Amino acid sequence: MSRALRKYNKGRIVLVGGAAAVVVSGAVIAGSALAGETPAKGASASTYASPGAITCPEVEGSLPAVPASAQAEVSRNLELLDTQVGEANKRLADTVGQGGANFVQNAILGPLEDKRIATLNRIETAIGRTAAKPEGLEKLAPCTLGDGAVGAGEAGNADGQAGVDQGAGAEDGDQGSGDAAAAGTISCPEVEGSLPAVPASAQAEVSRNLELLDTQVGEANKRLADTVGQGGANFVQNAILGPLEDKRIATLNRIETAIGRTAAKPEGLEKLAPCTLNK
Repeated sequence: MSRALRKYNKGRIVLVGGAAAVVVSGAVIAGSALAGETPAKGASASTYASPGAITCPEVEGSLPAVPASAQAEVSRNLELLDTQVGEANKRLADTVGQGGANFVQNAILGPLEDKRIATLNRIETAIGRTAAKPEGLEKLAPCTLGDGAVGAGEAGNADGQAGVDQGAGAEDGDQGSGDAAAAGTISCPEVEGSLPAVPASAQAEVSRNLELLDTQVGEANKRLADTVGQGGANFVQNAILGPLEDKRIATLNRIETAIGRTAAKPEGLEKLAPCTLNK
């Protein structure tokens, strides 16, 4: 292992420890804040348990030998994976008691998985530029919730998805009745016209991912319509547009990789990931 990676490993341990400290302190603060409150209707006192912690599969040990030319980029993305988990653990601690039964999965674990897929794809691509490209790192993207995390997702509203949407936006402030207007639609940049000539060997994979981009937008538009009037001022951005952008980044990265196997790899398709809301 190179000196640079050993140096990174040392720093990585410190970073993980720091993230754990944030989680513990967040849990203590959350527990203290809730200690004097009456549980929400339909929630038992035990619902306000410690939020626990999110744990994710270890990535570095699953990588092949990293070429020197890819070392810096791979290290940056490994650090980013740790940062993403730390941010998710902080949100877990900050949202104890919010949302419905599926809040943690839909508002924290799901978006975290999307971010990890995009980051893991970048690691695959970085290595694949000068060595055999590792495949299937996406299997390391899903994370799980540790013990004691029941309160983060099950307090308050227990009505499933409806409660999730209300909880995801609760931290953004109260929404006035005027915000329950027509849902509008989400529009995203067109991708196919921005692609170079697609090699025949990549055509099927590129087509599948272009179809997936359409599916993702359709699902986001459905959720937009289903959640009219829910959440706070930033609900649509935080609970719909943000997660959609993460999914699109991962899909666009797969398109780049598919083309790059047998032709010049297009770079920068991520700029087409952000979508907007049309009233």
